[in-house]
Amino acid sequence: MAQGTVQVTHTGTSRWRRRTGEYASLAAALEAAGDGDVLTIAAGTYRENLVVQRAVTLRGPEGSPGSVRIAPVDGVPLTVRASATVQDLHIEGQDAAAPALLVEEGAPELVDIRVVTRSASGIEVRGGARPTVRRCVVDNPAGIGIAVLDGGGGVFEECEVVAAGQAGVAVRGGAHPRLERCRVHHTSGSGLSATGEHSGLEAVGCEVYEVKGSGVQITGRATAHLTDCDVHRTTADGVTLDTDAVLTLADCRIHDIPENAIDLRSRSVLTLTRSTVRMFGRNGLSVWDPGTRVDANQCEIHDSTGDYPAVWVSDGATAVLDACRVHDVPDALFVLDRGSRVDVVDSDLSQVRNTAVSVSDGATAQLDDCRIREAATGAWFRDHGSGGTLANCTVDTIQTGVIVTKGADPTIERCTVTAPAEAGFYVSAGGRGSFTGCRVTGSGGYGFHVIDGCRTTLKKCRTERCARGGYEFAEDGPLVEECTSDESGGVRPGGAPAAPEPAVQTATQSVGLLSALPDQRPAAAAESAESAPKASRPSQDVLGELDALVGLESVKREVRALTDMIEVGRRRQEAGLKAASVRRHLVFTGSPGTGKTTVARLYGEILAGLGVLEQGHLVEVSRVDLVGEHIGSTAIRTQEAFQRAQGGVLFIDEAYALSPEDSGRDFGREAIDTLVKLMEDQRDAVVVIVAGYTAEMERFLSVNPGVASRFSRTITFSDYVPEELLHIVEQQADEHEYRLAAGTPEALLKYFTAIPKGPAFGNGRTARQTFESMVERHAGRVAQVDEPSTDDLTLLYPDDLPELP
Repeated sequence: MAQGTVQVTHTGTSRWRRRTGEYASLAAALEAAGDGDVLTIAAGTYRENLVVQRAVTLRGPEGSPGSVRIAPVDGVPLTVRASATVQDLHIEGQDAAAPALLVEEGAPELVDIRVVTRSASGIEVRGGARPTVRRCVVDNPAGIGIAVLDGGGGVFEECEVVAAGQAGVAVRGGAHPRLERCRVHHTSGSGLSATGEHSGLEAVGCEVYEVKGSGVQITGRATAHLTDCDVHRTTADGVTLDTDAVLTLADCRIHDIPENAIDLRSRSVLTLTRSTVRMFGRNGLSVWDPGTRVDANQCEIHDSTGDYPAVWVSDGATAVLDACRVHDVPDALFVLDRGSRVDVVDSDLSQVRNTAVSVSDGATAQLDDCRIREAATGAWFRDHGSGGTLANCTVDTIQTGVIVTKGADPTIERCTVTAPAEAGFYVSAGGRGSFTGCRVTGSGGYGFHVIDGCRTTLKKCRTERCARGGYEFAEDGPLVEECTSDESGGVRPGGAPAAPEPAVQTATQSVGLLSALPDQRPAAAAESAESAPKASRPSQDVLGELDALVGLESVKREVRALTDMIEVGRRRQEAGLKAASVRRHLVFTGSPGTGKTTVARLYGEILAGLGVLEQGHLVEVSRVDLVGEHIGSTAIRTQEAFQRAQGGVLFIDEAYALSPEDSGRDFGREAIDTLVKLMEDQRDAVVVIVAGYTAEMERFLSVNPGVASRFSRTITFSDYVPEELLHIVEQQADEHEYRLAAGTPEALLKYFTAIPKGPAFGNGRTARQTFESMVERHAGRVAQVDEPSTDDLTLLYPDDLPELP
């Protein structure tokens, strides 16, 4: 047939006419058309399943957009298998198992098409097809908006997904489309989704919003590049990366997100350049797991709407912030867990309600040439194994500049703290640290305040205009070399001002606000792991301490029953009688913060007091301590942990993580097998306690019968009720010499009743954190009183309670 224009008109007799012949249907006309022909379809509704297999042009009448409806009762309304041009059509589908518009082959052009359907997908591209799709609209409240599958690709320009019952745009099976200036909104799944190895997605100038789920979700080794895109108004995380996903965000804006703005884990990698993250309910950046990494350059994270750190890095993950700004947030940067690391260069952390940088649980933070200002605490290195370096940083207009506690050991070099309300540098509870070339000016308290005999080193430091004095040390305090002070905060007898001179240690110990914060152990406790084992306490003394814990009545009964059996068995052996074999390994189940670690420690001491264990010390580990990254390393790590626990208790927190539901090539099984063998070979030398959430631990034991058989019993730790949480706060207040004013206990009960009890609820930890927050608010209130009374200094009022999360 010669090339030309094929005009199809509706005659009213269910027949179709063409200038050169009659066809029984539009499908027949398509079949007769040759490459290059143009089929102009008259307005009307066509109940046919069309298949375009030649390079034709198929279009509606000019000037009447949407007047041609392709609307069969089932199946795929329009299938394109050639490099055709299709434009100005309205496509309707009703088949939940099929797409409305399917592109299977070629490089067709789809222009000004509106898809209104209730199909599996609105537009589906698969195989080797590479369409160019311009100004198309998809409305599919029953399925996926646009699906690009099985190696498909193409370019989507100025397209819009106005509704989707699942993902707005879904990419999988090695597909790789490009979106330009597209809008995706009102979806019931992710806005943009890419999953699977070799799958990829590029988006430029796009907007994703009003999404019931994550705005962008990249998983399973997929990659994506987003440039100049907006993601906002989602119900879940703004951007989610999981399982070796790789994402680049450049000049993007993530905002108005109720959960994490960006969450990544399981070895995913994010590169974030010149992008803004704001108005998020949880973390701005949430980074988890070994091998997971974020590199952020010239980015801004600000205006949190929740009560969580802006940047959260844990479980061995890494984050790098270069020339970034973090401001107007509750906490700027939290890095925790051994192996976790954050490097921050030439960045600003400001207007932080609580702590700008918090380092805990063995993590590391490196800050170079950074500026911290307007925060309650500049940097806090919290506990043993935590450290890193602050170099050439300035800390300005804060409550306390740098805090080091509980065995943390950072290196602070050439840093300046200006105008702190309390101390410039504060070290307590076994904290260490090395301070070289540091300076404190205009402190409302001391310049350097080191208590508890902490083994800190100060070299070439300088203090000026510190209200209470440049340096305050306890006996057997830090090593001080070439440090100076103008001593302007103090006056010598007779009124003569002190001349600048090298600082010396004093025998005076001065206790300030921060030393009264909860959970600060004496220095000896932080160093216990390095000192010789202490003589074990009598088991009855330890049982008395167990009885003194708040709540946990069923736990106390279980532990007493178990220890009674062990004690009677020992006495029967001494009397020459047979003793029942008692397996001492335990399973602890329950929510976080219910006292599992504390009871495990006491259980070890009880067994040591009974002579069952040599030392009774506690070695706490998790998956990251036991599972290696290559064959053979897991057994070595597990054996090393077991060796450290010789004579004591090996406590494995979140043990179910050793046996994930989707384990694949996971090495957790190797750790389990090694544990089972060691528990049998050294059953008299080490007691093993596995712990975690109740449901997850039940699954863990059910899929590992070899493990389940090694444990004598499961002890369940119930959540604390509000009255017990109040009792914990009362104990904390009594221990730290505070009192609850009239009405405060009732306010606390209402607070603990109303506080959300979701997965993040910390039980006893929440009670202690509540008390810490009350102490901080109390300090902010009393600091404004010129001559506070004893009541002012000790009473906590309902107004000191923090806001509900």
